[in-house]
Amino acid sequence: MEYAFFKGCKIPYYQPHYGTATEAVFNRLDVKLVDLEFGCCGYPIRQQDQDAWLISAARNLAMSADKGLDILTPCKCCFGSLKKAAYTLAHDEETLERVNTALFSEELKYEPGKIKVRHLLQVLDIEVGVQTLKEKIQKPFTNLNVATHYGCHALRPSKVTEFDDPVNPTIFDRLVEVTGAKSLDWDQKTQCCGNPQKDKNNPLAKAMTAKKLNSGLAIGADFVCVACTYCQIQFDTVQKEMLDQGELPQALPSLLYPQLLGISMGIDPQKLGLEKNSINAEGIATFC
Repeated sequence: MEYAFFKGCKIPYYQPHYGTATEAVFNRLDVKLVDLEFGCCGYPIRQQDQDAWLISAARNLAMSADKGLDILTPCKCCFGSLKKAAYTLAHDEETLERVNTALFSEELKYEPGKIKVRHLLQVLDIEVGVQTLKEKIQKPFTNLNVATHYGCHALRPSKVTEFDDPVNPTIFDRLVEVTGAKSLDWDQKTQCCGNPQKDKNNPLAKAMTAKKLNSGLAIGADFVCVACTYCQIQFDTVQKEMLDQGELPQALPSLLYPQLLGISMGIDPQKLGLEKNSINAEGIATFC
């Protein structure tokens, strides 16, 4: 099994441990992740310049198609952006022609339908399979309660992302419970982390994050588990501020899913970058 590994912009510069944790887990599963000279997925400029977004996204899709590889990305914003671009270009021939004209200088051409874009959770659940994952677990968790955070960009719009039921998703809960942890019944699991409002309406962004953190603590979660670059940055940035200002009774550390899975698979926590999380999550080892 082989995929083009799309890290996006945030992982190399802000969360390299998300990339290394993902690589460590997939290496253990004998899944090859191939690095290509990808650029931005286009998400940050989608609302400012539609053509720039589509050209940026299509360039990545075309590069992967040239290698005959489907894309695997750990970032749900990148996943949503690439899926939306692929959907748009598959349904708008005029825009597709304009985008391919821009790609011509790099000797690239995007042809809709040639490759798939997968989030890492989809690859683990569908391609690798839950049973295979269970067979790889060496140190299952006990008495570990997890608030599972789905993130917005993978779930909606569901006809574009084709990720899971947008109202009652189960894929992430299922993967969390493979590790022996309990994925708590949480009414906030599909609500936004607040990051899309950052730098546009910071009080609103903080309030959205605070609601999720307080809710997670109220249901008895030991950790919140995420599978998106932006989501973990938002949870940890806001949480540090709230803890410093006495606005949160205690920490609710966030774990990237490859970290949770990797620990239960017996992978060295250093290879998973656990010590690099902004909110100390090294207490996870006590649940093994």
